[in-house]
Amino acid sequence: MKLPENAAFATRCIHAGQVPDPTTGAIMTPIYQTSTYVQDGPGVHKGYVYARGHNPTRDAVQRNLASLEGAAHGVCFSSGCAAESAIAMCLDAGDHVVCSDDVYGGTFRLFDKIFRRLGMTFTYVDMTNAENVRAAITDKTKLIWIETPTNPMLKLVDIKAVSAIGTAKGITTVVDNTFATPYLQQPLALGADLVLHSTTKYLGGHSDVIGGAVMTNNDDWHTRLKFVQNAAGGVPAPMDSFLLLRSTKTLHVRMQRHVENARVIADLLAHHPEVAKVYYPGLESHPQHALMKQQMRGPGAMISFVVKGGLEKSRRLLASTKLFACAESLGGVESLIEHPAIMTHASIPKEQREAIGIDDGLIRVSVGIEDIDDLVADLKAALAA
Repeated sequence: MKLPENAAFATRCIHAGQVPDPTTGAIMTPIYQTSTYVQDGPGVHKGYVYARGHNPTRDAVQRNLASLEGAAHGVCFSSGCAAESAIAMCLDAGDHVVCSDDVYGGTFRLFDKIFRRLGMTFTYVDMTNAENVRAAITDKTKLIWIETPTNPMLKLVDIKAVSAIGTAKGITTVVDNTFATPYLQQPLALGADLVLHSTTKYLGGHSDVIGGAVMTNNDDWHTRLKFVQNAAGGVPAPMDSFLLLRSTKTLHVRMQRHVENARVIADLLAHHPEVAKVYYPGLESHPQHALMKQQMRGPGAMISFVVKGGLEKSRRLLASTKLFACAESLGGVESLIEHPAIMTHASIPKEQREAIGIDDGLIRVSVGIEDIDDLVADLKAALAA
């Protein structure tokens, strides 16, 4: 099945990278649950030798994700952190990375506790001002690491402006697109070199599979990432690849409902007397609201807000919700609620957390696709408690 070159995003979600099984005609890509492949003779094979290097189910989902991001290449990994590690493994000791100051706690932990120990250096800057990136660059800078929207403060970074700085200096720019998904944001089209996902989140969408992926149009980066994928071995299992391929088929319709629900929840929180502040790019009060409309199709479904009363009231709120489940992660069809300072960002030093706004009253919600009236009622009751 060959897709038209101008196939729309929704069509590519369902069909890109896949063909009916040539043996049976099965419309779903089979789960090739094998560790090795029989060769007709030494070095005479059908393109598959050992499953760490290649697997047909994984190949299909890599092609699918590449199509969704408008990329020539896709490389999948066993987790989002494995995908981040693969990018870092392409660098050398002594190399310098300029990174968003407000990033996922696991990203900070990976850089600060592992790759810094191996000789890399990292500078964390507020990338809402692109000039901060330019000022942080040294002659050893090899990578600019953008997360937008950021986690958990929902700051937006001008991908085009920051990528232009990197391009002018010959520095690779990577964008963590996990919060936005390729449905809402296309970093490669804005000048980025690499786009990263924790596919555990919206791409997987059902809270049942862990994974990561990197997409690129750069042939050299693809070769390096494929080498690390095979050599370091952080590959997704065939079943995980199958589940992800199943999930991307509904990405467009899920994201539409996620955003629709999130807009209502953000408006509720913005006008609630128990809430001191709301961080959501879809609100006109957000400092980068105009940038959101410029580089994104919609504001996403992640919301952070500060409850009045600090830690005690935030704990009470998280214990009072019924539909919003208190759990880490995000992007599933079910709504989740968590406390960044205690949960997802606990690995970041307290003074550093507080400097970017992650205080004891901050709560992050991942708005699911349940009936919006039920979600509103659940949050209202918990806030009243």
